[in-house]
Amino acid sequence: MRLRAPRSFAPLALLLAVHATGLTAAFPALAQPPRAAAAQQDLVERGRSLFEDQQYEESIQTLSGALVRPNNTKAQKLAIYRLLALNYITLGRKDESESAVRGLLSLQPDYALPASESPRFRDFFAAAKQKWEAEGRPGLVTETAVATPVTMVHTSPAQAERKKQLDLTATLTDPQHVVASVKVFYRHGSSGDFESADATVAGDDVRVTIPADAVRPTIMEYYLQGFDAAGLPLVSRGDAEAPLRIPVPEPVAAWVLPVAIGGGVLVAVLGVVGGVLLFGKSSGSTPTKSGTSPSPNTTNVTVNIGN
Repeated sequence: MRLRAPRSFAPLALLLAVHATGLTAAFPALAQPPRAAAAQQDLVERGRSLFEDQQYEESIQTLSGALVRPNNTKAQKLAIYRLLALNYITLGRKDESESAVRGLLSLQPDYALPASESPRFRDFFAAAKQKWEAEGRPGLVTETAVATPVTMVHTSPAQAERKKQLDLTATLTDPQHVVASVKVFYRHGSSGDFESADATVAGDDVRVTIPADAVRPTIMEYYLQGFDAAGLPLVSRGDAEAPLRIPVPEPVAAWVLPVAIGGGVLVAVLGVVGGVLLFGKSSGSTPTKSGTSPSPNTTNVTVNIGN
C-alpha cells in the first residue's frame, strides 16, 4: 500500500526546495556527491601512503592534483596542506614548506602538530606559524571571504605526430593575478614518472612545448598546472591521477619485393591498407609477328590476403 503525503506538507516541501541552494552554500559538503567525496578522500590517502613509502615527489604530484580539485572539504584541505608541508620539509624545499603551512593556518589558525610528530616537523611548523602571526595572519579565511576562482581552459589535440615536438596552448582566467608560473608534466605511456617543462605565460595566454623524444607511439599522458609565487598549485587541467591523453599513431610499414610475372620482373612496393597488398608496375617484352620487340607492358596486381 502506498502512502501519500498530506497536502499540508506541500508548503514545507516548497520551502525546502527554495532554500536548497542556500543550504549547500552554507554547508559545502552537502553539495559534494558521496561518490566524488569518496574519490577525493582516496586521493588524499594515496598521497599519504606515498609519503610514508618515501616517494616524496610522487606524493607531491598526487596531493597537488587533490588540492586543486573542486569541492574539497575543510578537513581534506587541512590534510592536503599538512602532507604537502611534510613532503617539502623532508626534501628541504623551505619556500614551498612555509607556503603549505600558511595555507593550513589560513584555514585553522590554532592548528598544531601532535606531540608524536617528528621534532623537525614540529619546529618548522612552530617557526612558520610565529612568522605568519607576526605578519598579521595574511590570507586568513573568514566566513564572509569569497575567493575568486582561477580557471584554466585547454583542449587536447586529437593526436600527435611521432617524434615531433608537441606545442600546447591554454587560457587562464586569473583576475587577481595570483598565478606565477605554469608547468606541463608529461610521460610516454600510462606508467612511470612524469617529466616537466616550464610554460611561457603572457597575460592570460599559456604556451608550452613537449619535446619530440617524449612523443612516441602509442599514447602519451600529460597535465598542466598553475602555481602561486611560493610554488603551491592553484589550478590545473588534468593531474597525476587523471592525466590528459593523446594518441600517437604508429607509422605505416612498407616493403619492396621482386616478383616474377610472365617472364619479367615486377618490382613492387607493398603498402598494407586494410589487409590488402597493393603492387606497383612491371615491364617486360611482348612478342610480335616480326619477332620479339621491347614494347612496354604494364601489369597492375592487387592481392587480397585478408586479415
